[in-house]
Amino acid sequence: MNRRDFLALTTGASATVGLSSLGWGDARPIPIIDTHIHLFDTKRPQGVPWPTPKDEVLYQPALPDRYRKIAQPLGVVGAIVVEASPWVEDNQWVLDQAAQDTVIVGVVGNLEPGTPKFRQQLERFQRNPLFRGIRYGNLWNRDLAGQLANPSFIADLRVLAQAGLVLDTANPNPTLLAAIVQLTDRVPTLRVIIDHLPQMPVSSETAARKTTQAYLQTLSQRPQVYVKISEVLRRVEGTVPRELSYYRARLDELFGLFGEDRLLYGSDWPNSDQWLPFDVGLRLVQEYVMGKGRPVAEKYFWKNSVKAYQWVRRDATQPAYVR
Repeated sequence: MNRRDFLALTTGASATVGLSSLGWGDARPIPIIDTHIHLFDTKRPQGVPWPTPKDEVLYQPALPDRYRKIAQPLGVVGAIVVEASPWVEDNQWVLDQAAQDTVIVGVVGNLEPGTPKFRQQLERFQRNPLFRGIRYGNLWNRDLAGQLANPSFIADLRVLAQAGLVLDTANPNPTLLAAIVQLTDRVPTLRVIIDHLPQMPVSSETAARKTTQAYLQTLSQRPQVYVKISEVLRRVEGTVPRELSYYRARLDELFGLFGEDRLLYGSDWPNSDQWLPFDVGLRLVQEYVMGKGRPVAEKYFWKNSVKAYQWVRRDATQPAYVR
C-alpha cells in the first residue's frame, strides 16, 4: 500500500464509540495510545511461529477487532503493533490487518539489519506510513551485542535512523543494555525504545546491580532513548499481586531515571493475559500515574508516544498533533 492509497483509505474515518471516563477528577478523558500489542492468527493455514498450540492461554486469534472490544471501553484510542513473528512476509500480514482497523496507528516490524536484503525490504515496507520501525534484541535467536562488530549492521541502522524509523529492543538484560549504550554511541540519531524494562531480573550481586544501574544511568541521559512501562506485573509464589504497593518501588526507579518525558504505556496484549486481564494492568499503572498529576499522565499515555513513534492519526478519537 502506498501513501496515496493509505490516505484514501483512512480519510474520513471517524469514531463510533465514545471514550470512557478514567476517573481523573477532570471531565476530560485522557486518550490512551497503547505502544505494545501483538497480532497473530492461529487459524491461518501456515500457522504462526508464536504462540504454540501448547499455550492454552495465548493460542487463539489475536486480531484488531478482539483488541478493540477489550481496550476501547477503557479509553484506549490507538495501538502500535509489535512483531510477533520472524517471517518477513508477516510484516505485510500485520500491515494488511492494520489497514482494516483504524485502532492500529503504527506497526513495528521484523527485519534483520546487516543482511543483504535488509535495505530492499525496508524500502518496501516503509512505503506504508504505518510502518514505524523494527524490533531487534533477545528474540528469534538474535543478538544485538554480537552484531555491533558487523559494519553492515551498523550501516543499516544508520539507514533506519535516516528514514526516521525506530528500533525497538526485545526482552532486556544487562548485556542488551550494554549493547544499547554502544549502539547509541555509534548511531546517536537512532530513536531506541526499550520494552518490558519492569520485568528485567535484578541481580542479587552488588557488583552486577551497580553495573546494570550504570548502563541505565547512561541511557537515561540520551534523549533519543525511550522506555516502555510494559510487563509490569509479576508472578510471585504462584500468584500475581494486584496492589500497586508491590510494584511502586520499581516504577519509582524508572520514573526517577528516565523522567516524565521518556516513558510510554504498553499493555503487551495478549501476552499480558498470562498474568492478569488487560484492565487490571492498565488500571494499576493508571493509579500510579494519576498520583503525578494530569500533565504527567498525558505524557505517559499518549504525548511521549508521538515523539517516540510519530504514529499515524487515523480517526477523530485519536489526539491530534503536528508531525
